[in-house]
Amino acid sequence: MSQTIDANQPDLAQLVAAAGDAVVVSDAEGLITLWNPAAERIFGFSQDEALGRNLDLITPERHRQRHWHGYAKTMQTGVTRYGTQLLKVPALHKDGRSLSIAFTVALLKAPDGTVTGIAAIIRDETERWEEERRLRRRVADLEAERSKLAIA
Repeated sequence: MSQTIDANQPDLAQLVAAAGDAVVVSDAEGLITLWNPAAERIFGFSQDEALGRNLDLITPERHRQRHWHGYAKTMQTGVTRYGTQLLKVPALHKDGRSLSIAFTVALLKAPDGTVTGIAAIIRDETERWEEERRLRRRVADLEAERSKLAIA
């Protein structure tokens, strides 16, 4: 597939820099090779702090083993379901607080088809998740109240 370059279209670097969602690219070993301004805003780490570090930087300790198992499997097989399915997981902010993120990934491949890295498009859903949790608690409280009234 060929693509015509239009001088009026922003280049890829401009798109990545201007994106409201984090764009994080890691190589086959899981080292961060691209970290856009939205990643800095969401996770709190500057580009200088993130580049060259592995993804443990933003992966909670309790999820690291599972994360790296899946990462290695994806690197070996070249297959992921998270190119089209949204993955929702906890993450870490630089200040230590927990985040709720949702993301999809794109596999980056060499000309021979070997997977060379993963690009993740990440959205911070912490606020939405906390609001849903508050609403679930409120519903549970109201149902408990209703049960008490029905018994009385």
